[in-house]
Amino acid sequence: MSDIAARRLAGKRALVTGAASGIGRAVAQHLSRLGAQVAFSDIDPKPLSELTKGLNGASTVVADLAVAAQVQHLAQVAGPVDILVNNAGLQHINPVESFEPEKWDRLLAVMLTAPFLLIRSLIPAMYERGWGRIVNIASVHGLVASPYKAAYVSAKHGLLGLTKTVALEAAAREGNLSVSAICPSYVRTPLVEKQIARQRDHPREPKPPFWAE
Repeated sequence: MSDIAARRLAGKRALVTGAASGIGRAVAQHLSRLGAQVAFSDIDPKPLSELTKGLNGASTVVADLAVAAQVQHLAQVAGPVDILVNNAGLQHINPVESFEPEKWDRLLAVMLTAPFLLIRSLIPAMYERGWGRIVNIASVHGLVASPYKAAYVSAKHGLLGLTKTVALEAAAREGNLSVSAICPSYVRTPLVEKQIARQRDHPREPKPPFWAE
């Protein structure tokens, strides 16, 4: 299986956002080991250089995906790519009546607007080459909700809508281009670790839904 995948990915270029840790790190390293030339992107430059050591063709691009100009720069520096993995994410936990608008704006910018901008910039070249893979790392929160996570839940629901829309558009074009989303449940990553203590600040939180038990 790995040999087949490696032959298919040889010579392919990939961009993975949020690649400094967690799911993004695992995806970027795996794609690289399978032969793709991967651009590791994250807002934190410190771990990127260590992660790419020994990975042939790997590169790093530091970008704050909440800033549209940096997203566009990322697309220019990393592109053209054959594989785009929109993974970058962050979390903020607060009841909606005290949820800070600036936090809302940042979460939506990173997890919904940035994927839109990257897809918009990079998909034309995929159409031209007749091959591409766009994978959006959504969440079980793209399907159901949890309290105190208004921005995250809204962004992930929106990301699924964006995925479905672009998938329909791509399906109407000639070539081999797929657009999909993955909706993992809780994964013990640094993002989740930071949430645990914050969620304990809400002792009256409703009973978790069945899928989170």
